[in-house]
This record gives sequence, C-alpha cells and structure tokens, in this order.
Amino acid sequence: MSSILPREKLAKSGLSSLTDVELLALFLGTGTEKIPVIELADRLLRVFGGLRGLLQAGRRDLEHQQGLGPAKSAKLLAVLELARRHLRESLIRSGPMESPEVTEQYLKSVLRDHPNEVFACLFLDTRHRVIAFEELFYGTIDGATVYPRVVAEKALRHGAAALIVAHNHPSGISEPSLADQAITRRLKDALALLDIRLLDHFVVGDGTPVSMAARGML
Repeated sequence: MSSILPREKLAKSGLSSLTDVELLALFLGTGTEKIPVIELADRLLRVFGGLRGLLQAGRRDLEHQQGLGPAKSAKLLAVLELARRHLRESLIRSGPMESPEVTEQYLKSVLRDHPNEVFACLFLDTRHRVIAFEELFYGTIDGATVYPRVVAEKALRHGAAALIVAHNHPSGISEPSLADQAITRRLKDALALLDIRLLDHFVVGDGTPVSMAARGML
C-alpha cells in the first residue's frame, strides 16, 4: 500500500485519485490500537467483497466486525441513506421526464439490493413531477404478485396523472420477462380507464435499469 496518507493524497490530487480502500479509510477516520485505519478499511472491503457488499450489509453484520462498532456502523449506514435522499431530492426538483438518468439512478439505489423482488411506483402529477414513491408489492427471489387494482387505487389516492413503475430482479439480470411484459400491459389498460398514463416500467438489475418504454414494450 502507498505510504502517502489518504488525507494528504486528497489534498494533492483530489477525491477521484483515492482508491476504495483509501476513501473508506478517510471516511472511518481512525482504526484501533492494533489495526491502523488503512488496514481496517482493506480488511472490511475484502470481508464484504467490495464497497457494494459493505454498504448493503446490515447493522448487525457491520457491528460484528472488529474495529467498527455501533458508531462507525451507523456512519456507514447513513452514507447510503444520504445518497438515496440526494437522488430523491434531485428527482423531485427536476422531474423524471427531464432527468431520466437521475430516475434510473434513484430506482437502482432503492431497489437493486433487495434480496427478494419488489414492485414500486413513482406517482406523478400532470406536469410529471414526483408526488410520491411507494414500494407496493413484495415477493420471493424470482417474482412478486402485482395487483393492478391496488396500483390504480393508490394512484387515485395520490391524485396522480401518470405513473412510472419499477421492479428489481434479484438475479441481477435486468432483461424483462414475458410475465413483466404481461403485467405492464394489464397495468396500462387498467390505468387508462381512469385517464392515468403509465409512462414507463423499469427493470432493475446489476447494470443500467432497462426501460420497457424505450424497448417499445408499452
């Protein structure tokens, strides 16, 4: 490992120059009496298989790691939540249709790491600004049952004029299935009866979420 401390490297070359280990060490601030912070950061990333594994770990898994404890574990959990809230605020201010990349990033941040399939909705007003986001249905590792009537009732309750729906594939493969295409058609038809538009259905996996509207599946 480099003998240059992360803080010195940051001052000299900027944040982008830091490795994952150095960035995590800078965030943790201190190690323990026996483990320097850079070694602690390196060990944590190896134990959890990288930053993604570390940040999606639960509080108990984090606190059981030597050198973390409740305080540092809470800080790590807070980082991910801050990132989600930043994306949500950006999405609300600009609107999904004006910022498709932010929409994709936000949906990925809230859905990708669920161990089971989750179906969620972005409820939009007449100008396609976000009214609310809700996770509506939860399933197994390979599917969640979606009820169009429940989606329609929620849309009416929020006074939504349009919807963007999304669900994750825990397998990491974001290719829409035949079942995904079928429920999308059912949702579109059910919402059209209420004069509510279904703008898109995103499938979230490990890569960039797949827009079914862009694929011509709406």
